[in-house]
Amino acid sequence: MTIEKLLIGAVLALCIVMLVRLCLNPLRQSQMDAVGRWIIQVPQKLIQRSQASRQAAEAIRRAKGSGPEGDWKGNVYTPKSFKRPRKPH
Repeated sequence: MTIEKLLIGAVLALCIVMLVRLCLNPLRQSQMDAVGRWIIQVPQKLIQRSQASRQAAEAIRRAKGSGPEGDWKGNVYTPKSFKRPRKPH
């Protein structure tokens, strides 16, 4: 199947959807528009979610790599040495 046939099929499907929308009453048109907006937003939300998880993983990696030496158990950090503050008296 060539790209031209795919493009022709997509344009034909879009024209049929637009023709059906014109035949509907205003309430059904607004419902159809809402479904169309939802269909468009789904891939955008998936992309945003994957970008957010990637950025969170990067921030965690940077946080673990910097600072004093210590051990991580899950999300709990235990430093190698505890330096207690000097008492003022």
